[in-house]
Amino acid sequence: MVSMAISARGHRDERRSAVNVGDAERKMSAIGGGLLAAYGIYRGDWLGLGLAAAGGGLIYRGLTGHCACFAALGIDTAQTGPATSVRAGHGVRVDHTIIINRPPEEVYRFWRQFRNLSRFMHNLVEVREVDGKRSHWIAVGPLGARVEWDAVIINEKPNELIAWRSLEGAAVANAGSVHFRPAPDGRGTEVRVELKYDPPAGRAGAALAWLFGKEPTLQIAEDLRRFKQVLETGDTALSGNGRRLQQMSK
Repeated sequence: MVSMAISARGHRDERRSAVNVGDAERKMSAIGGGLLAAYGIYRGDWLGLGLAAAGGGLIYRGLTGHCACFAALGIDTAQTGPATSVRAGHGVRVDHTIIINRPPEEVYRFWRQFRNLSRFMHNLVEVREVDGKRSHWIAVGPLGARVEWDAVIINEKPNELIAWRSLEGAAVANAGSVHFRPAPDGRGTEVRVELKYDPPAGRAGAALAWLFGKEPTLQIAEDLRRFKQVLETGDTALSGNGRRLQQMSK
């Protein structure tokens, strides 16, 4: 009986300490935790103390590869590898709509040429089209961290819809769609963006991004306002990171 109890306790301890976080998540957890802890210490107040403690938890998650929350929920990203799309019930959802005074055909055509996206998406550096369906994306995350992933179009209706998901190996699993519909009263095109993504550190990662001024809902809204400006006024200015890439290539 004693040996059985010891054995059972050993199995529980093993489950508690087992690696259940994928490599990409571990790296981002450690980096994000370090930044959050440093910011908390810099504040030097009670809120800073809480942020530093949260950062310490992320650092532990990154160094050990173990997440107690994952263990309780039966999630193991270390074994399955990076997600190819965002799992049901996980991730952060963003949904925003804007009306652009241009016909759906023109708006769809501009978006479908993915190289145009860096002209109005502030955090996007470049999109390289691999073939008719696949593309390679390069973006800038919090504090200038470079993030890259591959994506594939999973549904497309000319002048109406473009839907995509990230492929295996993406540092940030994401999926989404853009809908192009005639606006009421013939006022142009209603563009609706639906995006879901899973930060490497989960919702804690999303909170960390918000802390450094990259809250996704506000960012998408600003990007779509720039998209509207580009199409309605013919503004050819690149976004901040698009200009950076152009300067680096000279």
